[in-house]
Amino acid sequence: MTEQRKSARKIFKVKAIVAMEGQAPVLGHTTDIGANGVSITVPHPLQAGQAGLVSFDLLVDGKSVSLQVRSKVMYSILSHGEFKVGFQFLHLDLAAMSQLTRFLR
Repeated sequence: MTEQRKSARKIFKVKAIVAMEGQAPVLGHTTDIGANGVSITVPHPLQAGQAGLVSFDLLVDGKSVSLQVRSKVMYSILSHGEFKVGFQFLHLDLAAMSQLTRFLR
């Protein structure tokens, strides 16, 4: 599998809510994050190409900031009894983009 990421990743471990279109929201845990996406472990597999919302909190300049980002599933891999799902961010708004940039530096 070739590396498809366009940006560096930062280890990032917080709770996340994954709400794919037409499905009930599920609780997951982030593993890493970059400027273009986030990796989240969830209990059930998701289909590549599925779109929905991922929500999580970032600690930016000592304050907790909640982000809710429209995202698309890039892959879903079984890993240690859970599924590691790679999400690509779609249409990040300026506020979310600036919070993410501040978090990643």
